[in-house]
Amino acid sequence: MEAVLGLLVMSLLVSQGETLCDGRKNRTLCYGALGGTVVLQLMDNASEIPRYEWKNETTVILKGTNSSVITNHIEERSLFTLSNGTLMINNLNRKDSGIYTLKLFDKDLRISEERTLNLSIQAPVTSVQLTPECLFEGEKRISCSAGGGDSPQFSWTLDGRRLTEEELVSGADETNSVTLKLNVSGQLVCWVHNNVSNASGTMELDTCGDYLSILAGVLATLVILIVVALLIIYFLKKKQHNKTKEEDDGHELTYADVRIVQQQRRPVGHRPEPEVEYGQVKFSERPRQPGARTDDCVYSEVRKAR
Repeated sequence: MEAVLGLLVMSLLVSQGETLCDGRKNRTLCYGALGGTVVLQLMDNASEIPRYEWKNETTVILKGTNSSVITNHIEERSLFTLSNGTLMINNLNRKDSGIYTLKLFDKDLRISEERTLNLSIQAPVTSVQLTPECLFEGEKRISCSAGGGDSPQFSWTLDGRRLTEEELVSGADETNSVTLKLNVSGQLVCWVHNNVSNASGTMELDTCGDYLSILAGVLATLVILIVVALLIIYFLKKKQHNKTKEEDDGHELTYADVRIVQQQRRPVGHRPEPEVEYGQVKFSERPRQPGARTDDCVYSEVRKAR
């Protein structure tokens, strides 16, 4: 009855995602999920072994005889079944990782068998997310990210089959991202797993043509806005330049002729004085602008006779 109960417990745990490991061979590597349960097959039937001892590097975890368990250091979270030699450990933590040694003794308490088991505790994969990205050539880059999970491994399927080289531009189907060719479509699945769990994420592929059309429209609109902005700046600068020129041309300077009149010669001994005749020099006034200030300056004739 005890053996049947133990097998039922083991089957239930495995079906719920807990791990089962056969540790009856020397140097077996076993994995357990962080916070989960592992079932270790340490021996065939503990009731047929006079004495046994299972320990890690520093502490004896389990000790017993063919009739009872003498010591169970983790009794509050474990169950050892004599009839099938299985040890179930719940609520696994990082400290449970390590190398364990099992010693079996004969009736004279001599070691009849000794073997080791390496137990590794890993965080399980909790979620998978797919992120698509359309490239300029119409190709699609899909990235796959896993929530949690120690040492995750990736694989991809398209409509239930593995991706082919004809569908891939770059990236193997065992990496966390793939780049697919232009016309590839269908249901893409990213599978993420490690030694204690597995999960998947699914998305329906669409062609990137629509995205490219939207992108082209956005770029065209942006170019138009830039051209309009440049034209506005050009006309504003031109208007400002014309205004400045008009202000500078508010007065016009006009020069009249300047003549030196040579009079007739006079007798020697009489020193004539030269006569200089200046014409008018004046500024001509343009129509006044509202608020503008104008100055009138008029020079009269100046003459100097020789």
